[in-house]
Amino acid sequence: MIAANARPLRIALVAGEASGDGLGSGLISALQQRLGNVTFAGIGGPQMRAAGFDAWHDCSELAVMGLSEVLRHLPRLLRLRRQLHQRLQQWQPDLYIGIDAPDFNLPLERRLKARGIATVHYVSPSLWAWRSKRAQRIGASADCVLCLFPMEPPIYQHYGVDARFVGHPLADAYAMQPDQAAARTQLSLRDDARVLALLPGSRVGEIQRLLPTFLDTVAELHDAIPDLQVLIPAANGACGAAIASVLARHTLAARPRVLDAQASTALLACDAVLLASGTAALEALLAKKPMVVAYRIAALTHMLVMRLGLMQVRRYSLPNALAGRLLVPELMQHDCRPAALAAALLPWLQAPAAAQALRPAYDAIHQQLRADASARAADAVLAVLAKRR
Repeated sequence: MIAANARPLRIALVAGEASGDGLGSGLISALQQRLGNVTFAGIGGPQMRAAGFDAWHDCSELAVMGLSEVLRHLPRLLRLRRQLHQRLQQWQPDLYIGIDAPDFNLPLERRLKARGIATVHYVSPSLWAWRSKRAQRIGASADCVLCLFPMEPPIYQHYGVDARFVGHPLADAYAMQPDQAAARTQLSLRDDARVLALLPGSRVGEIQRLLPTFLDTVAELHDAIPDLQVLIPAANGACGAAIASVLARHTLAARPRVLDAQASTALLACDAVLLASGTAALEALLAKKPMVVAYRIAALTHMLVMRLGLMQVRRYSLPNALAGRLLVPELMQHDCRPAALAAALLPWLQAPAAAQALRPAYDAIHQQLRADASARAADAVLAVLAKRR
């Protein structure tokens, strides 16, 4: 344990969305076990607050994605970052931990690092997918980068940046052998029901863009599976309101069931998943569920990414990237259409044996990522602090 200062050790954290809130919560708890006199403050969500974090702003204020969406919110985000920087200068933290949200966190980390404050960036941007040279810029901002995936540290090492694979907390949270029956009991679902989970994203913009297509996909599936039950977990209240708004404009034979922040239970209970590319795809893998990964970004963002050649990979989703091969279907942008999505989902829903064939690859990835991530991240943070003390 590090000896207590005259005043409590101050650690600032900034998490950019619901997944970052979960990572921050686990890290705070692990650091509390290792440190005595310590306070945590910054930007976070309900899980971080429950762990003893003083949230100056809620993480939902940073949850924007895609070039056009970011541009629309840019004045507000820049104003928020200026205000946060001023408050941090007054608070004088001993360490700043930026959790994901690289466009917001990295410039702030760079300014704080230049003032002698230790900085850690938790969750590497997807350098394996696009713009790997960003590793050098990230190293100029962070004393250490905590990576969730094993293919990331070698990219940083090429640029002389301290980066450590800590594992993924979700891999620790999910049992190697998921209990579908218990999850169905919790949600009052019959054992023999055929259940599809829809996860259109944890941002309002994603829900507005993807959920209508996902609901049209359910309609496409109705003739083949008329008794299909549909679950839609809402990450938070804003997402729940966005889901309700989209549902109000659609007519389906059976109304989907919207769940309040029960994504893991929905994934464990279902037979297959239709989801937005991102962390949800990893959760579906850890729940050992067959899935179809879909995504559609704003047309302007897609045009710029393609024309500038920013993408370095042909596989976008985490299950396929981690496996190094095509495990699950990916239907992106123009391919993200109801008929195509339904055709990709139908085999998973009608042929359990096909879904079972995914298990060896799923289990291998789960085991690789299962590394007591919050504890390893906390140890890496303490190492950074020790160098500065």
